[in-house]
Amino acid sequence: MRALSGRFALQGRWVQAVAHGSGHINETYAATYDQAGTPVRYIHQRINGQVFGEPVRLMENVARVLTHAAGRLADATDAARRTLTLVAARDGRPYVIDEAGAVWRTYLFIEGARTHDIIETPAQAEQAARAFGQFQALLSDLPGERLHDTIPDFHHTRKRFDAFTAAVQDDPCNRARDCRDLIGIALAHEADADRLLAAAAAGDVPERVTHNDTKVNNVMMDEATGEALCVVDLDTTMPGLAPVDFGDMVRTATNAAAEDEPDPSQVVSRPEIFEALVRGYLSSAGAMLRPQELEWLGFAGQLLAFEQAIRFLADHLRGDTYYRIHRARHNLERARAQFALMASIERQRDAYDAVVRRYA
Repeated sequence: MRALSGRFALQGRWVQAVAHGSGHINETYAATYDQAGTPVRYIHQRINGQVFGEPVRLMENVARVLTHAAGRLADATDAARRTLTLVAARDGRPYVIDEAGAVWRTYLFIEGARTHDIIETPAQAEQAARAFGQFQALLSDLPGERLHDTIPDFHHTRKRFDAFTAAVQDDPCNRARDCRDLIGIALAHEADADRLLAAAAAGDVPERVTHNDTKVNNVMMDEATGEALCVVDLDTTMPGLAPVDFGDMVRTATNAAAEDEPDPSQVVSRPEIFEALVRGYLSSAGAMLRPQELEWLGFAGQLLAFEQAIRFLADHLRGDTYYRIHRARHNLERARAQFALMASIERQRDAYDAVVRRYA
């Protein structure tokens, strides 16, 4: 890594690099350099070429997005901490390709900030949602051609559902008989897979530049004030639907239990967190959203919980080939928990819709 870092336009003497963050896809390191006696840190990251089959096109997306965001934020207070900053390679490209063909990138390290893996308070939820809303708003006028699809059909719920039904029919591990109740729940909700997609096809919900992985641990927050500073992990930033980004926030932030909680009775969507998400998101993105997009926000969390449930259940039926498991029937437990979360949101839909209307 010392030799690799020399291919980026960095100043100072290499000191060390240590593993950084809680991500499971890319390799991430915080590297320290001595710049005239002052330690300065950077983030070096190797993109996972198995997950992202075209990492160079991915980096074209990231570079375009960050250049545009930096321009929009040029006059903002503390602008350097409000968006990630790529460090160019010495040949001018926004990445380096190593001897093994892997793509690496380097960011300035944002000091005095951290991420959180779990939403603990409504205030944290509001800050995270405000950051993701601002991210969408900053990119609402991104010029040029359409961004590349880094993972095609990532949130195409109909295709996810069709893959699920294929797993049920194939049943390669003879597991379907033990989860007929969940299969029945999924089949009963099949129509949900097409609802938002139909609105998009009709032109009511426009395609936008979206983050597509809106977990709270993808937001940097100021350590002193708790204020959300910027959004990170931009590898799935590509064309998408604004309600989907919001829905994944609802799915990951409002759940009172862990994503793999084995007791589904403990899984419930917390309305106070939902209200904080709406408040934060609409404070930054509300002005750009169409009324038709707002109408989908109450349903979006239910949809994303459904999508994730059928993905976990399909992987269980196939023999746990995609998601890493830590115990027997782990993906089945994950699926059961997501179906419970879906049901909790569905029961509260009228109240959630009312919250959106109140802040819209």
